[in-house]
Amino acid sequence: MTETVAAIVAAHRAGSQSPAQTVARSFKRIREHNDPAIFISLRDEKDAIAEAERLAAKDAGALPLLGIPVAVKDNIDVAGLPTTAACPAYAYTPTRDATVVARLRQAGAIIIGKTNLDQFATGLVGVRSPYGIPTNPMRADLIPGGSSSGSAVAVSAGLVPLSLGTDTAGSGRVPAMLNNIVGLKPSLGLVPTTGVVPACRTLDCVSVFSLTVDDAMSALSVMAGPDPSDPFSRHRTLSRLSPFPQGLRLGVPHDGQLIFFGDKAQEAAYAAALERWRSLGATLVDFDLGPFYETARLLYEGPWVAERYLVIRNLLASSPDAIHPVTREITIAGSRISAADTFAALYRLQALRRTAEHAYANIDALVLPTAPTSYSTAQVLANPIELNSRLGTYTNFVNLLDLCGLALPSAIRTDEIPFGITLLAPAGQDAQLASIGRVFQAHTKLTLGAKGVAAPSLADLDQTLTGDEIPIAVVGAHLSGMALNGELKELDGRLVEATSTAPDYRLYALATTPPKPGLLRVEAGAGVSIELEVWALPAVAFAKFVAAIPPPLSIGTVRLKDGRGVKGFIVEAAGIAGARDISEFGGWRSFMTKAAG
Repeated sequence: MTETVAAIVAAHRAGSQSPAQTVARSFKRIREHNDPAIFISLRDEKDAIAEAERLAAKDAGALPLLGIPVAVKDNIDVAGLPTTAACPAYAYTPTRDATVVARLRQAGAIIIGKTNLDQFATGLVGVRSPYGIPTNPMRADLIPGGSSSGSAVAVSAGLVPLSLGTDTAGSGRVPAMLNNIVGLKPSLGLVPTTGVVPACRTLDCVSVFSLTVDDAMSALSVMAGPDPSDPFSRHRTLSRLSPFPQGLRLGVPHDGQLIFFGDKAQEAAYAAALERWRSLGATLVDFDLGPFYETARLLYEGPWVAERYLVIRNLLASSPDAIHPVTREITIAGSRISAADTFAALYRLQALRRTAEHAYANIDALVLPTAPTSYSTAQVLANPIELNSRLGTYTNFVNLLDLCGLALPSAIRTDEIPFGITLLAPAGQDAQLASIGRVFQAHTKLTLGAKGVAAPSLADLDQTLTGDEIPIAVVGAHLSGMALNGELKELDGRLVEATSTAPDYRLYALATTPPKPGLLRVEAGAGVSIELEVWALPAVAFAKFVAAIPPPLSIGTVRLKDGRGVKGFIVEAAGIAGARDISEFGGWRSFMTKAAG
């Protein structure tokens, strides 16, 4: 079945299915699903099909989202459709698409309609809308999750393969968990927010819901890039997907720090997810979650509520009854924030950011439960603020700390409630998270969404170099998971492959700090094959990296086992005087592992 973005695009390019047929299928499924609370407004079906038919005149190979039906959260502008933010009194009809919508259309996507949300994107529950509560297709009594409720449900129920949400405090991740789908929260500023109704303008970002990680990255690669009309957009490089690395180190909270509010099934599901990571070869490293919890409290207890107040203060003054009672209660608190309160919170946040940075010193990513528990609609309606707050336990701090995130399905509990995990890393590492997350999702062997769709096999990665990229072979402390690997990531490096040298080398342990090896070429066939990784660096970054290499190391041509030659680390012959020959270990990682043991 052509359910994923990748499969649908492939079918369109092959001619076995047309974009118009796919769009018509989405509208048919929406009618048959018959949940009026998912979409606030739909495009005219004939107009959408006509737009899909016009794609035939374009170069299919140049359209990465050829004919893909997309649902858009109704706080993101789509020209000609009302933007309501789930508040009829606030509604307006934009004449221009939001930048992200325009970019999706340029890539061949077809917008189907606007989806329901917690009003003004305030909430993680999906029950704060005058347009109704979308039914969770995984379990009908379960909340759909918010604020991007309609967008998540539309993907899980198979109505569209791709949708846009927003994520200020977890709205692109909590609904993903509750609907057994992928939720990608980009680095702040990577995707423009022009044409998005703000929640907290300094923290807002557009998120992606899809069935697979690869599909989410297809959308992100189209939407990413600065926008001159968005002062919060940033020049960030979005790398391509890379192979699953050796030596992956994932951060998990110290014993006793995790909170599940008594949900033993959730706790057990998280423990099982950690075991899955171990089986994939990851090393789990303890870190202190305390500063992250304190940061999370700042979001709603600090001055950032004033940003939400700014958006609707005129409506609060003129028509307070037009605002959902819970949303009104939360937002009006922002009117009482003083300038002194704001600066005090900013100072504290900066200190917490510095503390949190230490957690990533020797860790590639954090792995946390997406949410500590799940709730029924009845439970949330009876206790709307407290239970909503609990759902943000592991999400509220993310944008304040300038992290990127990827929510992944992990298991379906015995009570049929989905459980998911979230990977978190410093801003700019979106592709690195996706590269490991896609392998984890495939390893779960879960069906996709709520319709029992079988997960496709992982696609082979295109590792051809792009633009001005230069490959560099690393054999020591710059390997994945090793002490200096972060230097490559900071320079937007990406892992291309793990391989080994021709049997023409000796490896030596040099007396350096931190410890490093020296790779010395000897007579052909007189040495051994040494394990290494090939990374790709942009040309400017390559020059910066090479300029910082200290003697006796240098960059030369390293011969790989298949005969290729790439630039890589070598050692001067004079530099190995007195150094230990460790060639018998076959590589630096093996040597360091045995030396530590």
